[in-house]
Amino acid sequence: MIPINPLVMVPGPTPIARSIQDQLGRETISFNDPRFVSEFNSLILELKTLWRCDGMAFVIAGSGTMAMEMAVSNVAARGERVLVCSNGHFGDRYIDICSRKGYDLDAIKAPWGASVSLDEIDKSLSEKKTAVLVVTHVETSTGVMLPLLELAEMTRRKHPEVLLVVDGVASAGAAEFYMDWGIDVMLTCSQKGMGMAPGLGILWASKRAIQKRLSMPPIAESFLDFAKWIPVMEDAMAYWGTLPVNMIWGLAEAVRIIKEEGLEERIRRHRFFASAVRRSVSSLGFRPGTPDDLAAPSVSVFFYPEGSGINDTRFRSAVYDEGAHVSACQGDFTGAGFRIGHMGNLTPSMVVSLIAAIERACVRCGCRIKLGTALAVLQEELVGG
Repeated sequence: MIPINPLVMVPGPTPIARSIQDQLGRETISFNDPRFVSEFNSLILELKTLWRCDGMAFVIAGSGTMAMEMAVSNVAARGERVLVCSNGHFGDRYIDICSRKGYDLDAIKAPWGASVSLDEIDKSLSEKKTAVLVVTHVETSTGVMLPLLELAEMTRRKHPEVLLVVDGVASAGAAEFYMDWGIDVMLTCSQKGMGMAPGLGILWASKRAIQKRLSMPPIAESFLDFAKWIPVMEDAMAYWGTLPVNMIWGLAEAVRIIKEEGLEERIRRHRFFASAVRRSVSSLGFRPGTPDDLAAPSVSVFFYPEGSGINDTRFRSAVYDEGAHVSACQGDFTGAGFRIGHMGNLTPSMVVSLIAAIERACVRCGCRIKLGTALAVLQEELVGG
């Protein structure tokens, strides 16, 4: 039997383009080699320009969780009030991160599958002096997207003293945001909407965020300190920690692909694929885990049909055997459905393969469906789009 290499359709990592893989496989050179220094400096400028950042972009070896900690540690001092808004598992993770830092911490939690409202946030910010507001743009565990532009406008207009920190792990490169909306720190990682391999934390910090850090005393998180990394981001010939040369080459190629496609077109493509996947999977009787107005362009949750008797582990294993890797649900949704990541450098043929694998898995698990139902919906979307 010919071995199957399942298509990666989890909420990160995402499929990696061949040209990015080629960059990852280059012969390594020193981080202070003039050739690499020039390439790194260009990458930092590209990141700032594409996402309209007036401060500094940071590229650091580490995970998205590391970037979450780095983002808040550099703009919130011990004793200051930090308000964290959670729409699910990773919002709760941010609450846990902040609970260890000696902040005056408050949290607002939305029911799973819903979003914290702007009115709730406004009310909390109005009641008590707050230094930092932390939100998640796209909640990977639920597929909920926060209305970030409206939130940033409200915060800037009514609470201009509050610094806005945004977890963009599942949105950067897939959903629209720009730093000049009024975002102070945005964080992401390399393996989701950016379409690269895991291993890099990426942050954008506004001038105001940089000024806040430089006005603070030394922070406990030495490796994550903006003040330590700013000289390196300004000129890679400087040194604080060894830059992951091959990973940065891969990210530079990922950014080149984003530029070539066009950031606005890339965001449109993500919205289009998300809608197509949502409609096609729903046609089989699966129920989306989020309402249309909160649906993210990068990740979707689907619940098993009521009374179907589908075993979660068996179904996802069947999808895997049929050639696509989807994810289990988390938290309150555990066992009730599955998650699909539809972000990064996806092509129509990848999405067709995904939906075909889901249809075949349904048959293998005893679901009464008509083969081709979801594929027909998808193909109509692709032709019409």
